[in-house]
Amino acid sequence: MEKTWKPTTAGILSIVAGAFGVIGGIRLAMIGTIAGRLLGVIPLPDLTSIILPALGSIIGVLAAIVLALGIVAIIGGIYALKRMKWGLALAGAICALLVSSILGILAIIFVAMGRGEFE
Repeated sequence: MEKTWKPTTAGILSIVAGAFGVIGGIRLAMIGTIAGRLLGVIPLPDLTSIILPALGSIIGVLAAIVLALGIVAIIGGIYALKRMKWGLALAGAICALLVSSILGILAIIFVAMGRGEFE
């Protein structure tokens, strides 16, 4: 089977989008931690004293989701570069779509076009 540029390009795009996701997840985690600590210390009126401290937890959960998507995108990109496990490469490209739309769309297209090159 002749090797083309499509899986390689898809792998690079997935890895770049995954790196964006990991960096974004770390940033969100830091923002959630800071927000949770600051809002827990500041005296607040009745209803906001319940809602605002939970904001840090919500941001933390979103950070974990973005971080996980970024890691899966990186792993899928590595498998696309190796031309192994097409399903995992496609899952990584889909996760890249959820993290970075343009890079993810291109990664999905190139993984799908290069399906015949995977083991």
